[in-house]
Amino acid sequence: MQVILGLLYHTIGGVFSGSFYMPFNRVKGWAWESYWIVGGLFSWLLVPPLAAWLTVPDFPGIIAAGDSGVKSITFGMGLLWGIGGLTYGLGVRYLGMSLGNSVVLGFCSAFGALVPSIYYTFNPVAGKVSFTDLLGTRGGQLVLLGVLVCLVGIAILGRSGMLKESELSEEEKKASVQEFNLVKGLAIAVFSGIMSAFFNFGIEAGKPLADAAVRQGGDPLFQNNVTYVVLLWGGLTTNFLWCMYLNFRNKTFGDYTNPRTPVGANVLFAGIAGTMWFLQFFFYGMGESKLGNGASSWITHMATIILTANLWGLYLGEWSGVSARTFRTFVVGIVVMLVSIVLVGIGNSL
Repeated sequence: MQVILGLLYHTIGGVFSGSFYMPFNRVKGWAWESYWIVGGLFSWLLVPPLAAWLTVPDFPGIIAAGDSGVKSITFGMGLLWGIGGLTYGLGVRYLGMSLGNSVVLGFCSAFGALVPSIYYTFNPVAGKVSFTDLLGTRGGQLVLLGVLVCLVGIAILGRSGMLKESELSEEEKKASVQEFNLVKGLAIAVFSGIMSAFFNFGIEAGKPLADAAVRQGGDPLFQNNVTYVVLLWGGLTTNFLWCMYLNFRNKTFGDYTNPRTPVGANVLFAGIAGTMWFLQFFFYGMGESKLGNGASSWITHMATIILTANLWGLYLGEWSGVSARTFRTFVVGIVVMLVSIVLVGIGNSL
């Protein structure tokens, strides 16, 4: 039952993450950097402490009393993840929901799922699963197989994107993705995927804060909410500095008060997007409390995001006009991703 609940929570979180960019499409007349940072203020500054206040007793006290080294490393992981977060937005901007998410989250899945276990192989910590542990048990082997199958599914989805690129004219591609740019988008997406994995490392680094929340009577289901506050301060710092630089360079500071744009509606949609983004990790934390923050949790979360984003891409017409072969490749990739989730779930239950 714990495994089923864990997979359910991760699935809900993945749906929020795979869908959060949709409200940004309703923003009118603002530059990317303007609506991205407004959404980010909700994602990384406003909603996380609200969630912690609702679910973790005396979370400010836990943070204040926490080890400075733990907080510094957690914040630092957030800074590095922030680079991946802001470039994720650019990857989706240039590649679309389907291809952009597949490439970004593919690399994020592999790094985020396996690197912590490899780290614990060389730096053992009680209660943490090392790569050796995964190799030495039947359940661990199934989890690793699930990771491999997930990467195969991502490769298939990426292949479907390449086929789409070769079949459609520039006008057809930009009908669904206005700023489509394959070369620029792929370069950004690969880099983003690697850097985005630092979020998972940040959760690991901030585990003492989560443990303190449980010791003070907090529900283990919500223990990560206190860690997110510190981790996302780091992400906010990176994104805020970059977006302010872009506002300055592109002379777009006026977006926030431009009477020729629907300022109120833009803030609302950006705020909804930002809140949806945070809810992915709110539910990730709930799933992690049931499955543990190992390869199984991370890969399940990432696979669900990719599935959701590809379905949104289908809804938005990103695959309109492609050949039957290309669309079949896309569907096969989705099916393989579903198989990877099942394998990880079974492996974690053994």
